Amino acid sequence: MLLKLVPTEEQHHALLDTMHAFNQAANYVAEVAFAEHTANKFVLQRLVYGELRTTYQLPSQVAIRCISKASEAYKRDKSIQPTFRPEGAMVYDERVMSFKGLTHVSLLTLTGRVLVPFRMGGYQSVRMDRIKGQADLIYRNGQCYLAVTLEVAVPPLGEATATLGVDLGIVNLATDSEGETFSGEAVEKNRKRHHALRQRLQKRGTKSAKRHLKRLSGKEARFKRNTNHVISQRIVQKAKAKSLGIAIEELRHIRSRTDSTVRRSQRNRHTSWAFGQLRSFLEYKARLAGVPLHTIDPRHTSRTCSVCGHCEKANRQSQASFKCVHCGFAAPADWNASVNISRAAVKRLIVGGRAH
Repeated sequence: MLLKLVPTEEQHHALLDTMHAFNQAANYVAEVAFAEHTANKFVLQRLVYGELRTTYQLPSQVAIRCISKASEAYKRDKSIQPTFRPEGAMVYDERVMSFKGLTHVSLLTLTGRVLVPFRMGGYQSVRMDRIKGQADLIYRNGQCYLAVTLEVAVPPLGEATATLGVDLGIVNLATDSEGETFSGEAVEKNRKRHHALRQRLQKRGTKSAKRHLKRLSGKEARFKRNTNHVISQRIVQKAKAKSLGIAIEELRHIRSRTDSTVRRSQRNRHTSWAFGQLRSFLEYKARLAGVPLHTIDPRHTSRTCSVCGHCEKANRQSQASFKCVHCGFAAPADWNASVNISRAAVKRLIVGGRAH
């Protein structure tokens, strides 16, 4: 839940300086983690804690949170060294953050604690008693926000009687094994419109154009985020209503896996799509709804016939159509893939339970 902070100019600078130091230090920790091939927080703490305290001037608990952030990022993908933007999110926990009533929050900075007022609406005010654990300090368009964690009751997992396979794509953002398709046409139209407008404004280069570009910033991302919310909500609601588990392809390295299969004309469309965001939305909505969710190995799901099981590259007639060269079965390619996903072996449980 986002709380908009209203710091004084002095507090604003203190928060921003602390954020910059935190992320610079996180880059140092990530460099050490990558060089030492370790994501173990205790090992990293022995290696970098002194440097974080002396060189980067981080308070003790802030240094610990910095190590955790870098460690968790490296743990997600050990093939690359994580990097953090100067104004990337900074993690606070209850040792360095405390709420003072419903109007102020105390945050630790490089120069000591600052008592910062914040604004909230009706949605936030009725949920303030659910705030638990850590929060992220976010800097967005010149404004500071605190993204706080809420404690929400999670219902018991339902017993799935079958599995709903979901294929994620480019032309169709998602297709499930019952044949429902979520088209990406509106998202692509929005992306093209914003891309063309950005190009025109950048070419113009006037002060007015630059102000317009600033207002435009984030609009496309918010549109895609809303689309992902709608798709994930619909999929989870359907699964819950029909006592189904949900299966999706393992998305790790999806861009590098699929770059060679995407036509040049669709390259921008492919790289701009928020695969991970849709996956994260499916995960938390499934958890809140008590719906089991797991991933499967994505290899050959688009080339295998869902009727006879024959797997061959020639089965794909085009990006949109599938026709088995062995048995002659023909169907939309996304739907055929989603059926295969619904039947594939579980690779990793994301939301526990047992899907069939």
